[in-house]
Amino acid sequence: RQSGLVSNVSCITFVHPYDDPAALRGIEEFTHLWLLWDFSESHRETFSPTVRPPRLGGNTRVGVFATRSPFRPNSIGLSCVKLLGTETKGKDGPKLYVQGADLMDGTPIYDIKPYLPYADCIPEAKTGILGETPDKTEEVLFENIGPAEVQAGELEVIQEILSRNPPPAYQGDQERIYGMKYGRFEVKFRRVKEK
Repeated sequence: RQSGLVSNVSCITFVHPYDDPAALRGIEEFTHLWLLWDFSESHRETFSPTVRPPRLGGNTRVGVFATRSPFRPNSIGLSCVKLLGTETKGKDGPKLYVQGADLMDGTPIYDIKPYLPYADCIPEAKTGILGETPDKTEEVLFENIGPAEVQAGELEVIQEILSRNPPPAYQGDQERIYGMKYGRFEVKFRRVKEK
């Protein structure tokens, strides 16, 4: 739901004319980056001034500018990610390896900027209608998956994503099957009744 909550590793690739390695010169000196990107799967033809955030149970409407909903008037997303490494030489052009991205595979990125702690970190900032930082996680149990089907680390990342309880809070039906795409996987999951 938010960048940095899950420690998945992603690869950012560059297309022409932005695939010039000189454009990345000096970026390895930073630990974190801002990504400005397109909510390419959430484009809408109409503008809605209010949305129903999942963190508020999905039944309370609030102003779109008071949320991080993907249904934006301009479809621009903003994520802070950890820079793990760069690869400037290769036939596929330069690449950045980042951790904590909350983007779908193939998401168009408009721009990349360094994160500057002295300007971008405001410890006393208030979280408004959303309250405190969510730290509650759910237990994740896997069924119908064989160890030969996954590579090292893939199950752990999927488990970490699902532990953050991705369905909206107002959808508490334990029988409902939810789905999401993660890399080469089509993950199906449901909530399990609390003991």
